[in-house]
Amino acid sequence: MSFYKENEIEAWYSQYHQTIFKYIILMVKDSQQAEDLTQETFLRAYKHHHTYKRDSSPKTWLFRIAHNTTLDHLRKMKPIRLFHQVFQKEQTVSSEDIVILKENSRELYDALNNLKDNYKQVIILRKIKGFSILETAHILDWSESKVKSTLFRAMQTLEEKMKREVNNDEKQVRG
Repeated sequence: MSFYKENEIEAWYSQYHQTIFKYIILMVKDSQQAEDLTQETFLRAYKHHHTYKRDSSPKTWLFRIAHNTTLDHLRKMKPIRLFHQVFQKEQTVSSEDIVILKENSRELYDALNNLKDNYKQVIILRKIKGFSILETAHILDWSESKVKSTLFRAMQTLEEKMKREVNNDEKQVRG
């Protein structure tokens, strides 16, 4: 069993580590921390391989672990993030991170990063990572209806933020 488990985890790592890393970096905005959390995700998968019931895809199961690992990290970091906000030194997504993410809209990520955590998580999983409603519900441990309603509200909020950004940019150009 151990040899099979190791081979399976190695295969999953080869197949999914980049997409999991990209998911985590969207949440933590720090490439080194994202790399560490990606490694932690696969360590947890190895340790808890026996709990994988195969009722979802390995990708969904691994994203669930990545989600929980990242949330654990963010909960521990809350006081530090608050400290940075108070002293106006909050981290932003670096240009290197944007290149890594292969996305071309800084404004989108700025708006996304200013959303509530639930909104950000559901948009990342559904719209950026392309998980189904069922898979997203499994990863977030939500009902499918909560995924749908949260995504709807999140997309409305994101659209409003993007429109405000465009309006602010137009005012700056004119003024």
